Amino acid sequence: MTAPIPVPRFSQFYRHAELTRLLQDYAAALPGLVQLSSLGQSHEGRDIWLVTVTNSVTGPADEKPALWIDGNIHAAELTASTACLYFLHQLATGADDPKIRHLLDTRTVYICPRLNPDGAELALADKPRHIRSGTRPYPFDEPHVEGLTVEDVDGDGRMLYMRIPDPHGPYKQHATEPRLMVAREPGEFGGRYYRLMPEGMLKNWDGLQISVNKDREGLDLNRNFPAYWRQEFEQAGAGPYPTSEPEVRAMVDFIVRHPNIGAAVSFHTHSGVILRPMGTQSDDDMTPEDLWMYKRLSDLGARLTGYPAISTFHDFKYHPKEIITGTQDWVYEHLGALFWTVEIWAPNKEAGIDDYQWIEWYREHPVEDDLKLLKWSDEQCGGQAHVDWYPFRHPQLGMVELGGWDRMNFWRNPPPHLREREAARFPGWLAQIALSLPCLEVLRTEVRALGNDTWRVRLAVANSGYLPSNVSKRAIERKTARGTVFQIHLPPGVALVSGKERLEGPHLDGHAPKTSLQAFLPNRDITADRAVAEWIVHGARGTAIALTARADRAGMVRAEVTRGGGGGGGGGGSFPSLEVLRSSCDKESQHPVEPLACHLRGRGGLPGGEGAAGLGGGEGGRGKKREPAGGGGGGGRPRGDGGDALDQDCWSPGVCQWPLNDAFGQIASSRTWVEDASSNGFSSR
Repeated sequence: MTAPIPVPRFSQFYRHAELTRLLQDYAAALPGLVQLSSLGQSHEGRDIWLVTVTNSVTGPADEKPALWIDGNIHAAELTASTACLYFLHQLATGADDPKIRHLLDTRTVYICPRLNPDGAELALADKPRHIRSGTRPYPFDEPHVEGLTVEDVDGDGRMLYMRIPDPHGPYKQHATEPRLMVAREPGEFGGRYYRLMPEGMLKNWDGLQISVNKDREGLDLNRNFPAYWRQEFEQAGAGPYPTSEPEVRAMVDFIVRHPNIGAAVSFHTHSGVILRPMGTQSDDDMTPEDLWMYKRLSDLGARLTGYPAISTFHDFKYHPKEIITGTQDWVYEHLGALFWTVEIWAPNKEAGIDDYQWIEWYREHPVEDDLKLLKWSDEQCGGQAHVDWYPFRHPQLGMVELGGWDRMNFWRNPPPHLREREAARFPGWLAQIALSLPCLEVLRTEVRALGNDTWRVRLAVANSGYLPSNVSKRAIERKTARGTVFQIHLPPGVALVSGKERLEGPHLDGHAPKTSLQAFLPNRDITADRAVAEWIVHGARGTAIALTARADRAGMVRAEVTRGGGGGGGGGGSFPSLEVLRSSCDKESQHPVEPLACHLRGRGGLPGGEGAAGLGGGEGGRGKKREPAGGGGGGGRPRGDGGDALDQDCWSPGVCQWPLNDAFGQIASSRTWVEDASSNGFSSR
């Protein structure tokens, strides 16, 4: 008996040991749905956990189109991990949701909730430090010998500001709200002014000059990816060479080994926006078809999450003369898979500040915005987002005051009572992206006798997804996605007369419209979502031949045909022709969350099937090896009810009716055709 599904506390940030137990509990509770593995070890030797979520009954994870989700690449951006866990929980408990059931039957979701476990552990320590990313000393392995190092000096778990009265200080108290420090006006003098600096300790202070040290751990793992990597003098924190850091290398290696990943979303904090590529070039330089699709799916994200969707290059530069590179450049600009960065949480928006620039606001904004934020802190955060100034005797500076904005706990991440609300914004959009991925299905298998134990075999497949099998034009430009690869697997005693054992067909369109119905010219590629492979083989009647088709980002389908099978195909005989029925109809193979599949045994052809007149009960076409073979025909009945009535064993009421519904609703359109030399053909529907 499996364990109960765990219920995470989304208001809490989990330390590594707790996170590990939580993920292990999911895997133990749902062994057919959730698999836990380690991508590798971090710099300090912690496992980088990966959760693979898919219905294993309907096929292996790497044979389905896949969505990648990661979070917490930056140390203190802990809500990113919460968003990953929230989506995992929605998938794990979604048995009653037809959309989630269909997603897990036909797609795979890879979730890495904490790509940077070392940095997160430091941010969650009893005496925390909030560094940018990884904990390896960089660029130099030397401790600071002078200057101010940011840290928690009074042991309260926060790093605030220190203020010291100074006639040359750049700040003063607000006229009507003395808790709030505001900038001194140009040319202003004669008042009480303050010098502000981060909370921390000093080394070798001369009593006059203070400079704040950079973090000794100066890595930014999001700058360590292969695409457009630049040295430290151009891009701080990039590491000595691309993928030099084990956390990044583990992610890169996995994605390269899993070409079924067609889209990815990386969670960060903060700003409350969805960022789309490109990071290095303007929209004018982007492949137009990809830009149109990005805008369409990004706008969908904006509607479903409430976060505006913006361009990284045009709207989110830290400096107008600099570009930002990272995961998005590698996943999209190198690999041609779709990618978004989600920056969770916008405290200024919470405070009622609208129409601000995402980056420029942090450089300069009206004092009225600070007053709104202070009011938000008092009313929504118990006065903790902005801490009232209190006296503290500093070991080097003497009496100072500590207080001001708690940036890490209320700006970098939402307060505890708002974390679940923010994480709950995203599952609907993530599911929509996953369901938009290309998905290969079998349309038809066909065997025709040509005489003298020679047979023509055909396999027709289609892309049932919204996106094309290559996902993006960029993938074709970069040659990172192959077309549809067909293969015939010849058993002993069967020879290939014509055709190649393995051949590469075209990329397949999805059902996304290329133009509106008001376009000047119609779409001429009406069936560009389909491809057909053909072989001529020589071998004895009754031998089974396995066929496969694979598209890197659309998954893999399998079929099996039998040369010269007689009689009306059995009920099970034609089902496996459609990839979506990779879910087993074996009674022992049940849905890992709820038994949704049913055991279908056709003692003859299905109702309405065409029996082959005068032919004995032979073997129908068969599908994936997990599924039962089709039964023989019902006594050669011409266009009858296909033989004996359909027999079915149901575990869930209302599931096993014909035609099947929900995730299996399209099965009725799948057909396996077999025709022998006497032209007495039959079909199994």
